[in-house]
Amino acid sequence: MLTVFRQVLDRLGEQICSGHFAPGDVLPSEPELAQQLAVSRITIRESVKSLSAKGMLEVRRRHGTVVTARTRWQLFDPDVIAWRAKAGTVDTVLIRDLMELRRIIEPQAAKLAAARATDMERRALRYAYDAMAAAVAGRGEYVPADLAFHGAIFSACNNQFIQQMQTALSAILRTSFALSSEIEGGPARSLPMHEALCRAIEQANPAAAERAALELIDRAANDFADREAILKNAAVAT
Repeated sequence: MLTVFRQVLDRLGEQICSGHFAPGDVLPSEPELAQQLAVSRITIRESVKSLSAKGMLEVRRRHGTVVTARTRWQLFDPDVIAWRAKAGTVDTVLIRDLMELRRIIEPQAAKLAAARATDMERRALRYAYDAMAAAVAGRGEYVPADLAFHGAIFSACNNQFIQQMQTALSAILRTSFALSSEIEGGPARSLPMHEALCRAIEQANPAAAERAALELIDRAANDFADREAILKNAAVAT
């Protein structure tokens, strides 16, 4: 169960990400927000502190609490990523940037995992793939299994910096996977590519793993392009 603080933090975060409070806007005063949300001023104060730490708000003396420009937000923060997705602000630019980031990081992580993974890490990867296959067949949830699969690769690359980025990367991938899972047939189409990636890492073949990761990302990018075209056509039809 979410705490009152968490509920307020999520609500304000989503309102900022949705544009309800746009960059440059001054938030209502602490007493006003407390009254509107039916919570204590302490809860509002702590929420504002947390959002300020994420770069989304700035408290200015004699001016109030101001929403900052998106360029100042902590875009790798899991909360910020989740709020943007929930607020429906996942646009073509965000998708493009997600795909570019995945192309920069994932193929190299897969390449390292193929070279460095332990037997236990390879088994964890295969287990995650089997969970994905089961989900596509209607047994289990797809997105958590997909996240576990890619998380296993990040762990198996045995690079301390990539492993340290795993929390932020997982939040980014969750947004990507949740959107792609909504595309009809998307998970089923990508499953053979996940298997090829899994097999390349199991066979300790870095070149094949890198190739498979790139093909997987390209497939996701094509799915998103198709999704955008469908949405545009639907908008024109109405």
